[in-house]
Amino acid sequence: MREPTFLILTALAAGPRHGYGITQDVADLSERRVTLLPGTLYTALDRLTAQGLVQPDREEVVDGRLRRYYRITPEGVDALHTETARLRQLATAAEARLRGLRPRTA
Repeated sequence: MREPTFLILTALAAGPRHGYGITQDVADLSERRVTLLPGTLYTALDRLTAQGLVQPDREEVVDGRLRRYYRITPEGVDALHTETARLRQLATAAEARLRGLRPRTA
């Protein structure tokens, strides 16, 4: 799973979000390393919807603009659990190998 997908699912795990809310949450989660442009976000949401990992939740009009909210599905929760476990296993393996190495000097 690519990092933006992981972060989108993580954002939606906190509850339904609209596009801008997802974008802001992804930026916060990644400490501003990942910035999703609208085209990238909505392409990812369309793909995740087609895969059954997210689904539209509701729509509302705010200040004359349509906000479409998305939520994670049970399949999306399972995929996020699986990816989280995979990343944890990789991090554990890296930490084990790093224990024997000296830290770099600046």
